[in-house]
Amino acid sequence: MEINGQNVFITGSTRGIGLAMAKAFAKKGANIVLNGRKPVSDTLIDEIKSYGVQCIGISGDIADFNQAGEMLKQAQTQLGAISILINNAGITNDKLLLRMSAQDFEEVLKINLTGAFNMTQQVLKPMLKARAGKIINISSVSGLMGNAGQANYAASKAGLVGFTKSVAREVAQRGITCNAIAPGFIQTDMTEVLADKLKEEVTKSIPLQRFGKAEEVAQAAIFLAENDYITGQVINVDGGLVMHG
Repeated sequence: MEINGQNVFITGSTRGIGLAMAKAFAKKGANIVLNGRKPVSDTLIDEIKSYGVQCIGISGDIADFNQAGEMLKQAQTQLGAISILINNAGITNDKLLLRMSAQDFEEVLKINLTGAFNMTQQVLKPMLKARAGKIINISSVSGLMGNAGQANYAASKAGLVGFTKSVAREVAQRGITCNAIAPGFIQTDMTEVLADKLKEEVTKSIPLQRFGKAEEVAQAAIFLAENDYITGQVINVDGGLVMHG
């Protein structure tokens, strides 16, 4: 797919990996929908517009099916049909399983996994009519290998992998692709809070011996959006942390 002129909706795109993807797609000439649970600042919108594209900010809760639908309708009214959806929004609430409440578990799954369903199910209808579209889900290496203290997060991200493959099979005949990206340890607000000692230990376990950059995840998203013959796949952007034989 030629990215220039396409409309891209990126959930959770006011910071971190989501914002890096917004900038990367804008540089390619795509119009951007910035999204978060809180109102999107005019400063961010203007920054994306500085690339010579259209940009709007739409706030709402993707975990609510009706709100997700309203946000998509609003985006379509202001920009036109959404041709690329990136399900990036996610939260963590790390605790050992024995200390994790049912609410701790359910809240993470509701945003990370159910939110992706809410957005995808409703954006697919116009994509199916157009016989074109790209869906990219941001999973995590935690969903592939597990991680102590992240039973809720890892379950949600593993669920995204199965969701991705199932959707890919359902919509391939209509020319729509669905893929996932599994970032490893990326330099974001989420990893900044880690203790220095833990960062050192983690770095030693990464073959490339460093944390990744949000821009490197964005490059993978661009690659998947531009390719029309890759679907149902999971691309690890993790410095070699998880290697499959």
